[in-house]
Amino acid sequence: MSALHQKKIPDSAIVPASDYVIFGGTGDLSLRKIVPALFWRWLDRQLSDEFRIYLSARNVPSLDDFTNALRPFCEEALASQDDAEVEFENFLSIINLVPVNILNGEGAEALAASLKERFSPERPCIFYLAVAPSLFGASCQLIQSVGLSEPQCRLVVEKPLGSDGTSARQINDELLAVFSEEQIYRIDHYLGKETVQNLMALRFANVLFENQWTNQNIDHVQITVAEDLGVGQRAAYYDKFGALRDMVQNHLLQLLCLVAMEPPAKFQANQVRDEKLRVLRALRQTKPEDVQLGQYRDYLEELGAPSNTETYAALRCYIDNWRWAGVPFYIRTGKKLTMRASEIIITFKQSPHDIFDLADDTRTPNRLVIRLQPQEGLRLQLTSKAPGPGGMRLLPSELNLSFGDTFDQRLPDAYERLLMDTARGNQTLFMRLDEVLAAWDFVDPILKHAADTQPAIYHTSSMGPADSLFANTESDWITPVEEGAS
Repeated sequence: MSALHQKKIPDSAIVPASDYVIFGGTGDLSLRKIVPALFWRWLDRQLSDEFRIYLSARNVPSLDDFTNALRPFCEEALASQDDAEVEFENFLSIINLVPVNILNGEGAEALAASLKERFSPERPCIFYLAVAPSLFGASCQLIQSVGLSEPQCRLVVEKPLGSDGTSARQINDELLAVFSEEQIYRIDHYLGKETVQNLMALRFANVLFENQWTNQNIDHVQITVAEDLGVGQRAAYYDKFGALRDMVQNHLLQLLCLVAMEPPAKFQANQVRDEKLRVLRALRQTKPEDVQLGQYRDYLEELGAPSNTETYAALRCYIDNWRWAGVPFYIRTGKKLTMRASEIIITFKQSPHDIFDLADDTRTPNRLVIRLQPQEGLRLQLTSKAPGPGGMRLLPSELNLSFGDTFDQRLPDAYERLLMDTARGNQTLFMRLDEVLAAWDFVDPILKHAADTQPAIYHTSSMGPADSLFANTESDWITPVEEGAS
């Protein structure tokens, strides 16, 4: 065992020795996200020498070729500590490249034989399907055919889980034909972000905020996921989905659920997911005037074909329950916008009476700004007195909790946390089937409206169409990215 891996780690960080099998293991997602995340966890001593990684693909490269392809995505980790190069070699020693053809089963028996050498109820065996959803069913059947669908085995699947409610049900039926719901981990990397989890701590561990978290005190909520890049080489893929399917149905609705959910009795997987499900079922169906779709000006040129696929989607949503009645939730996402940033902004109501006799247009509401990326952190925007003489002059001020400045440690990538949770068997940050279907029930009517709607064209490096659905709150949408942020 390497010296690094002999060091003591906190009990809460321990991950059981596991077998991690990645179908599509030499593909883009595996190279860019999954394997680098596992390497970070190796460096932080969460993975022991007893951990095994199997990268499965129809045609596997040599280990040297794979290493050369992987290295550029591990540069930050390799520069993080003096012995990282040595540990990279040690990490490569637990990786096995295995040829498996999902469609005809070639190579599956050899993979199964290797896994069964350590097969036991105490050793998790995780199958990560980093392949197209059209191969999910065949992958599950192949796993079952070689005797690898035992109770200790788990299945991790990426979005998109369908293109509408009907196809989502079909895909999940294929998964459930082999694995139970308790074995399936539907991954949404936004739920693994440090700030998203801190949102739950902020609400439920601090009476200061939870007491204010009602329609009596909150004016509106805004959730923005803005990207400054276009679709690039993903144009053909993206055109099949668009912003509503790619972002709203999963990422943005999950963030909305975390903001709006009731406190669970315990921070446990099914209790948390029960409360998120109640939010999704309480969403009022949007009207056409509550939906705005856009397409950036260069999209058709990048695609090379006519299309009315939306690259921008904004919704005004209402949650019909006691806590949130009458509070609008604005959600927005788009490509080729002014900046890359993800934020949740809680805007509180003005004080009922202004004792300072200020004009209404000079009053700034209190806001809680939760920055998911870049430069994760929390900011509370307040009003305070301007220092010095001159009477009671008020100005906006801010309490700033920048995670990078406050915590003297690297914040793990979302995939790192979620991958470790699959090994621990913790489903709290993963979507349950009824959540997925409830989200589609909300989005499906909007998709029908979108199919008959020509999206408004917007300029690149703007914040969407000029006649924004949310023009009255535009100044609230997104706060400037600090200089130097990426």
